[in-house]
Amino acid sequence: MSLQTEVGAALYEVIDPELGVNIMDLGLIYDIKTDENNNVNVIMTLTTPGCPLHDSITEGAKNQILKQVEDVGEVSIDLVWEPAWSPTKMSDKAREILMF
Repeated sequence: MSLQTEVGAALYEVIDPELGVNIMDLGLIYDIKTDENNNVNVIMTLTTPGCPLHDSITEGAKNQILKQVEDVGEVSIDLVWEPAWSPTKMSDKAREILMF
């Protein structure tokens, strides 16, 4: 399994506390980049720029990667607002859970 795949799997364990759905199914993860030293950079967004749980979610993502992925180097989370998140980015599973 590639490092990117392992990181993605770990991020399925990070739940948005307000919505009760993981950040992967919500479509909050835009990209996962890795380098030759197993450093990881996650580019993600949140459902709204004013999200009060911003630190909780980003730190949760970082901690989950460090906890679940063996031999990972440094982990950085880049929070971006463009492109803006919308419900169209959610998986079918998330839509079903949230009754969209």
